[in-house]
Amino acid sequence: MKLPLFPLQSVFFPGETVPLHIFEERYKRLINDCRKEAITFGIPVYIYDGLTYGTEVQLVEVVTTYEGGEMDVVCVARQVFKIITFDNEIDGKPYAGGIVQFLDNVNDADRAVKQEVLNGIEELYGLMGVPYSSIPLEKFNSYILAHKMGLSFEQEFELLQMPKESERLSFIKAHLLATVSVLKEVDRTKRTIEMNGDFRNFDPLDFKDFKI
Repeated sequence: MKLPLFPLQSVFFPGETVPLHIFEERYKRLINDCRKEAITFGIPVYIYDGLTYGTEVQLVEVVTTYEGGEMDVVCVARQVFKIITFDNEIDGKPYAGGIVQFLDNVNDADRAVKQEVLNGIEELYGLMGVPYSSIPLEKFNSYILAHKMGLSFEQEFELLQMPKESERLSFIKAHLLATVSVLKEVDRTKRTIEMNGDFRNFDPLDFKDFKI
């Protein structure tokens, strides 16, 4: 499929609300074309000095249009794609575009794993002192909190490329286990440092029958 492309150094996941500030002339034209022709466009992720994967987005609303033509717009992310070809201009338009191949999203999530991931997120938030709002298991998927669990930009990009929900949940679960482990160790170290210099009551060891 041929798609207009708006490369950014950001990762957007399907279902996510995407707020954008549009100021370049070519992308003003893109947004106006989306309004007139009801077309979607892609946001390929600029990473590792290249463009390989991205997310299709659909314009939902132009929130504000400024005097100079700049715009604040809201889009919604739809499908993940792989870039097959890329051109700086497409069909005589001033903006980039190319042929993309959409990834099939395989919803093969295991309820038990989903619950483990939710438990891990709740534990992470608890250790960080961040308020956590419970999410019903039926409504939870790997994309919902992908930006809110401490993944690096590179890890988010890796997650984006995974077509299976089971793979994504496994990836997130491993990240949560590692992060929670580090935070627990930091908390233990903090408590140890805070105890330094305090009077502490030690139980005497019994060496009555000790021999070398």
